[in-house]
Amino acid sequence: MTRRFEGRTAILTGASRGIGLAIAERLVSEGAKVVITARKQEALDAAVAQLGGPEHAIGVAGHTADIDHQTEVVTRAVDSFGSADLLVNNTGINPVYGPLVTLDLDVARKIVEVNCLAALSWTQQVYRAWMSAHGGAVVNVSSVAAVRPAPGIGLYGASKAMLTHFTEELAVELGPDIRVNAVAPAVVKTRFATALYDGREDEAAAAYPLKRLGVPGDIGGAVAFLLSDDAAWITGQVLVVDGGVTLTGAG
Repeated sequence: MTRRFEGRTAILTGASRGIGLAIAERLVSEGAKVVITARKQEALDAAVAQLGGPEHAIGVAGHTADIDHQTEVVTRAVDSFGSADLLVNNTGINPVYGPLVTLDLDVARKIVEVNCLAALSWTQQVYRAWMSAHGGAVVNVSSVAAVRPAPGIGLYGASKAMLTHFTEELAVELGPDIRVNAVAPAVVKTRFATALYDGREDEAAAAYPLKRLGVPGDIGGAVAFLLSDDAAWITGQVLVVDGGVTLTGAG
């Protein structure tokens, strides 16, 4: 494994498990220090231990949309590890399933707040505290549900489409010293996505040209690439990581 991130610090939201933790593991394996967030400190403590302990990682519990929490996390990153070079906006929620026409608008507002506005706010915080003077890279975790209609999870998909647009706008605003990209996964085998494949994984995977669902490490590798200097001439892009399912019209 290379040491592409030696001397760099990454902040990752929603990273006590699943995709977020897999991204953190990949970054640490390549030399980064990481500050991870989630709602529960106990889960974060377990994740920090998995990442190699406080020499490599810090876990700070809080609500991702809470401005004070965001400020605390960014401050901890700079004070503890000396920088805040990389940001991964991974937190996402999808608390409802059903048509848009009957969706509770308070729930809709919450989804947009967490999936979109929080990601923008995290980017603002890191920009002010570090990246405006030192540069950096941001990756937003979107979804293939943002690419085309996703019946049953339409507001989730719409929120991720907004996040994609934020990615493009920020890439234009923040260049040349800050790059902003996104990944758009299909179904990845995490607790968050269990309802999409539980008890019928083979059936769900059959539509994928690669004949399997994703695993968190698939996304970790893609995000690490976009954050690294290997992607130095890439900004404002959305990398679809989907096992080929969007090619088939079935995903």
